[in-house]
Amino acid sequence: MRNLSEATHRALKQRAAEHGRSTEAEVREIHEDAVRPKGRVKVGSRLAEFGRRYGGLELDAARDASPTEPASIE
Repeated sequence: MRNLSEATHRALKQRAAEHGRSTEAEVREIHEDAVRPKGRVKVGSRLAEFGRRYGGLELDAARDASPTEPASIE
């Protein structure tokens, strides 16, 4: 691995061996955990949970069938 101290590289190789992965796979896993933590809040899941808790929402979802006017850029 480039630009790592020898001690860091050794520790990374040890950690990879403990997890049964290659050093490169270990680095990928570390990066994945850093930017996408397992306990992150997922907005869609939270909204669905909210809807279930309060019995859903009644929305008027009727589509307006009238034609739209093109945008004017003048």
